[in-house]
Amino acid sequence: MTFKQALAREQPLLLDGATGTMLQASGMPAGISPEQFCGDNPDIVRGIHRKYLDSGADIITSCTFGGTVFKLPGNTDVFAFNKRMVEVAKAACRDAGRPAFVAGNVGPTGRFVKPLGDLEPDDLIAAFFAQIQGLAAGGADVIFIETQFDLVEARAAVIAARRACSLPILVSMTFEQGISLTGSTPTIFAETMLNLGVDAIGTNCSLGPDQMAPTVRELLSVCNCPVMAEPNAGMPELRDGVTVFPLGPEEFAQKAAAFVALGARILGGCCGTGPAHLAMLAQAVRGQSTPVRQGSRSGAVNLTNRSRLVRIGVDEPLVIIGERINPTGKKKLTREFQEGRFDLALHLADQQLDSGACVLDVNVGAPLVDEVLLLPELTRLLSARLQAPLCLDSSSVEAISAALPWCTGSFLINSISGEAHRMEKLWPLCREYGAPFILLPLQGAVLPEKATERIRIVENLLLEAERLHISRSMIVVDILALAISSGSDGTQCLEMARWCRRQNLATTLGLSNISFGLPARELLNATFLSAAVGAGLTSCIADPSAVRCHEVADALRVLCRHDPHAETFIASYADWKPSTGGMTRETRGETAKNAGEAVLTGDRETVTAFLDAELAGGADPFTLVRDVLIPAITEVGARYERREYFLPQLIRSAETMQTAFAHLKPLLAKDGEAQQRPVVVMATVEGDIHDIGKNIVSLLLGNYGFDVIDAGKDMPVESIVSCAVSHGACVIGLSALMTTTMIKMEDTVRLVKDKNLPIRVMVGGAAVTQAFAEAIGADGYAADAVGAVRVARDMVAG
Repeated sequence: MTFKQALAREQPLLLDGATGTMLQASGMPAGISPEQFCGDNPDIVRGIHRKYLDSGADIITSCTFGGTVFKLPGNTDVFAFNKRMVEVAKAACRDAGRPAFVAGNVGPTGRFVKPLGDLEPDDLIAAFFAQIQGLAAGGADVIFIETQFDLVEARAAVIAARRACSLPILVSMTFEQGISLTGSTPTIFAETMLNLGVDAIGTNCSLGPDQMAPTVRELLSVCNCPVMAEPNAGMPELRDGVTVFPLGPEEFAQKAAAFVALGARILGGCCGTGPAHLAMLAQAVRGQSTPVRQGSRSGAVNLTNRSRLVRIGVDEPLVIIGERINPTGKKKLTREFQEGRFDLALHLADQQLDSGACVLDVNVGAPLVDEVLLLPELTRLLSARLQAPLCLDSSSVEAISAALPWCTGSFLINSISGEAHRMEKLWPLCREYGAPFILLPLQGAVLPEKATERIRIVENLLLEAERLHISRSMIVVDILALAISSGSDGTQCLEMARWCRRQNLATTLGLSNISFGLPARELLNATFLSAAVGAGLTSCIADPSAVRCHEVADALRVLCRHDPHAETFIASYADWKPSTGGMTRETRGETAKNAGEAVLTGDRETVTAFLDAELAGGADPFTLVRDVLIPAITEVGARYERREYFLPQLIRSAETMQTAFAHLKPLLAKDGEAQQRPVVVMATVEGDIHDIGKNIVSLLLGNYGFDVIDAGKDMPVESIVSCAVSHGACVIGLSALMTTTMIKMEDTVRLVKDKNLPIRVMVGGAAVTQAFAEAIGADGYAADAVGAVRVARDMVAG
């Protein structure tokens, strides 16, 4: 039986439990890479696999969680290591004498793609590709991409898996309070993965069964594929100086087994679980079945980025796709593109989002412009700057191919037509990158005038799509608005919309085409838009700042019952006068007008220009720091705590603040205003090689007036304290991701107190809690980077 066949059955499948604690119990010393220990001790690894198989696991995971070039020791052959670890797991299955599946385990790299990190997306994909090739060569039955916290990295791993092999793919993300580290909800994660065509979707780590239940329910409400749940054995606690997970095997099994009743198909255990937990779970689910899910995914086309989902479909509100980033007829924009500049494009992006666009069409096609270079660069800048999916608009397959790696989710492609071989060229790219596309009803050089002609072309293209295994949930049909002034009949477009609605197809059109060559174009556009939505139109490519069209769109949301109780409409139009538009539109984008707003919006490109303008006007540099920059970055922190901002915005604003401060620093020193900044030493404790959290805290502390000394990761207690003393630090910040290394925090606190040093210690990390901090005698605890700034400030002030 193949893994896909097993997924199709009603019986739940059991994954194994935690590996790290088993390795430590088997003699793995602190500080060594688990992968290195596994590579040196295959017999120990084989024995651990066997224990889980004997406990009833149907799936065991290879010991390759950190099996990329970014985490393996420098001289390791990535392919050979991953192949060997799968072979060890397969050998354990033979030892057990019963059928079981081996999941080739792929964990996060600990690195981010630019601008959050330093990686090119193709470098990240290549790292995963090398690992997964080895996993497949070793005989893995499924690729298990787990404990992901960034949508972009999860997407890169899936792309790599598709390139490396044809094995089924299971992807799992970790969430806290319903959000991933970089701001994705379970729904955004699931819709992006479904567009990529993965075989199963799940969540693991961070939470116990009770805390994980809402996330599992949300995934089940979205997914039309099997769903996995792999909770921890509760939330970690400190007992007698040891970090423990409170749920014993029986209680864990009772709580985790409830996920089967909800509809989960794959169950397992994460941190704190062992063979005994799996044995009890196997007993608890014995005889239970999970009905094969027919899928609750809507018929809509789903576009995503890290923190936003836009649905285009028959039962969804009208989606406006902003049309203005297009050089056609725009001399200034054309000139900037020819010069390789994007100032106006970025401004138009902000402006359109502020006017209500949900998606932005991006077209750089102009004379003397190399689209293959410019489209990916503008895609990168816009993806980093905006919380909205993009629509990549180009006739160049090469340009679209170059831009797709920079997408931060499922972006729309404009477009695929019946032109010879265009679908064969573009669809593989769309499938590989999980990118829905606009389907243009064109075959040959003649525009089809009649609705019957357009319908015939679309029917043929849908048959071709079906032959290529393209789901309709990836297709938005352009119903082809043609200029009335040239003799076209607008009712044909409306008939096309009606037909698409009957077929449950998402639709769009270029709205301004209808009024080309006529006066009062906005009036015609708005009137036609109202008629088209009534006929079934679900989106349009238009200028979102056109007042009449905006009024029509807002009114349609009320009339089509997409604005419950007309609350948004009432708030926006209470003081309405004809053709003035809503008075208080929802702001979806912000354009910086000064240095403070540049920090607030993360606009590194303009912040120095704003500062120079202020300085030229006689502003004092120290006053700019104290009264403009610091309040702005403080508001960024407040928005992060209110969950209005997430990690990408936080980092972007922090880097903008860094740019601003570096620009002013020479003037501050020159004016004698540079002040002695308190020193904080940051370190990841001994035995722990994870440093993402530490790096984020360090970045933010540097923006709040601290000199930050990064002591590094896997740091012995004595080295941390020595570093703090030598640099005159007043605060030590300690990070730990692994529950097994948290206890080293207590050693650091004890050493500082034994030496009677005037240094305070704050602690944090994924498994660290306020109760743990108090138990070890730490001076402070922070749940995240913003909290760490507040704690450090209080420590310095106190």
